[in-house]
Amino acid sequence: MTEFLKVEGITAGYGDGPAILDGAHMTVQQGKVHCIIGPNGAGKSTLMKVIAGMLPVRKGEVIFKGENLKGLRPDQTLRRGIAFVPQERALFPKMTVRENLRMGGYILNNDRERDRRIDEIFDRFPILRERADQHAGTMSGGQQQTLAMARTLILRPEIVMFDEPSLGLAPMIVREMFAIVRMIAEQGVTVLLVEQNAVMGLKHADWGVVLDLGRTLFEGPAQEVLHDPRIQELYLGGRKVA
Repeated sequence: MTEFLKVEGITAGYGDGPAILDGAHMTVQQGKVHCIIGPNGAGKSTLMKVIAGMLPVRKGEVIFKGENLKGLRPDQTLRRGIAFVPQERALFPKMTVRENLRMGGYILNNDRERDRRIDEIFDRFPILRERADQHAGTMSGGQQQTLAMARTLILRPEIVMFDEPSLGLAPMIVREMFAIVRMIAEQGVTVLLVEQNAVMGLKHADWGVVLDLGRTLFEGPAQEVLHDPRIQELYLGGRKVA
């Protein structure tokens, strides 16, 4: 198993507050979809923020392709190829779809290259081309999530992290979101996602990680996690998954 990204013994929290993560670990395989599950307060989103450089590491290491990311700012992490889509999507609601995509490529110095990449996004996501001149804040929740996910691809990251991509969306739209996740992975991008809908997340993942009380309890192939009786009892509502 290739250790593309390795998170080892992470302790982290917010400000001077107590540790939310306390020894969490995770191995990330290149080009695979990884789903992180666990109860509320387990540290799932915190783990992503640590990897993205949004929270400092108190103890432990985040190693990406052999480089320790500890101490890097979010913009430095982004330049190394790690993108993060937060739960709140972080769109600019009064900007158009096209303008939001341009903001996604703000670190590109070549305007022509940036616009070429935006055209590629429009080819992959026709709905965004149709809505190119519409203000992002006036779109449906599903369309906004599509834009947030697509915007990360402007910089051609090696890893994309999604925090609760299905939150607040109708079941049909949720299926579309996971289809986008799988499409991104098929293009060679490594995906990490935190998903409250644990069954749906694991069904669309290659690798599963179970967090609880800031620690990694278990990680392994997603289908093994999904069908493990202990995991079903504790984290999947006690129901068996077909």
